[in-house]
Amino acid sequence: MNLKEEAYFDVAIIGAGTMGIAAGAFLAQQKVNTVLIDAFDPPHHHGSHHGDTRMIRHAYGEGRQYVTLVKRAQQLWEELEQHTTYKIFEKTGVLGLGPKDSSFLQETIEAANKYDLPLDILNSKEIKERWPGFSVPDHFIGCFESESGLIYSENAIKAYKEIAINNGAKLVTNTPVQQIEMEEMNNIKISTENQVYYAKKVIVTAGAWVAKLLPDLNLPIRPTRKAFGWFDAPADLYDITNFPSFYVEDDTNMCYGFPCKDGAGLKIGRSDGGQAIDPNQHKQNFGQYETDEEDLRFFLRTYMPKANGELKQGKTCLYTLSSDNHFIIDYHPEHENIIIACGFSGHGFKFGSVMGEVLGQLAQKGKSSFDISLFSLKRFDL
Repeated sequence: MNLKEEAYFDVAIIGAGTMGIAAGAFLAQQKVNTVLIDAFDPPHHHGSHHGDTRMIRHAYGEGRQYVTLVKRAQQLWEELEQHTTYKIFEKTGVLGLGPKDSSFLQETIEAANKYDLPLDILNSKEIKERWPGFSVPDHFIGCFESESGLIYSENAIKAYKEIAINNGAKLVTNTPVQQIEMEEMNNIKISTENQVYYAKKVIVTAGAWVAKLLPDLNLPIRPTRKAFGWFDAPADLYDITNFPSFYVEDDTNMCYGFPCKDGAGLKIGRSDGGQAIDPNQHKQNFGQYETDEEDLRFFLRTYMPKANGELKQGKTCLYTLSSDNHFIIDYHPEHENIIIACGFSGHGFKFGSVMGEVLGQLAQKGKSSFDISLFSLKRFDL
């Protein structure tokens, strides 16, 4: 029998993906003795942060309660870019499309009005005149945020990883956590195959694997396999220099996309649909389901027929959907030194920077300077 080594830390972060690596960087900069433990080696293609790009919107259709957080996230992303060699933010603008009576777009407009955010409301004729690559019906409107854009997701992970390590955090990769246990004196024992870690505080940010690590909680989250792809499209219509990041919310589609850059193609994904999956079974197997490509083709045929070219590349990722599509950020109901952050429901990456700050504050001070009451576990009666 091999005896496991032991190590002691102030804070242990389980899962060094988007939220975990940002929290690790925040804490390390505060000189907190921190370890990050990940089953893989971020950035990687097993979870939710790969695929080059993620959208950042400020006028938030999922609820105006998010706006204060996303504005801070934008500030932190731009600060990150100033302190790294990586390109982090691209101000492409973001165009939201849908019927005039779309509840998502109406909430977007209300959020913009409440927080005095720049938002142009366009009719279908104006949309097609400004961006001839779109084909939209007459009853559609567009909501264009000129100050929004995209985050280079894997660059962001690399940048936070370097900041965490350079400021003294320990990063343990390719090491799945097997068990989290409470010990005497409120210490927390984290067991892996070859080593045991002890920490005063634990932040669990393991994405689709959180429910496996905390099985007794019965968290209302569902890991879901999602497909996305890059398609050959004319650069004069869809290049990053003249085309925005975008999304469509209609009666049957919840799709999003990004302009072409450096010949990679137009990126398209679908926010709804997908297949429920055990995260341990997730693979890069785009094309396993006919719908992987066909759902994306249907969107292109409907709204961007000039971009319905050759599939250049297809990938899959994981969403971790909460039962109400809002985040879960809270202390463990029975252990206040365990902090849980999960269920980001496919719209969480843009908040990664500010979530690092929020989680760091919770671990250090026992509270956050931001209102995160919307994300409490109490809403599920756990």
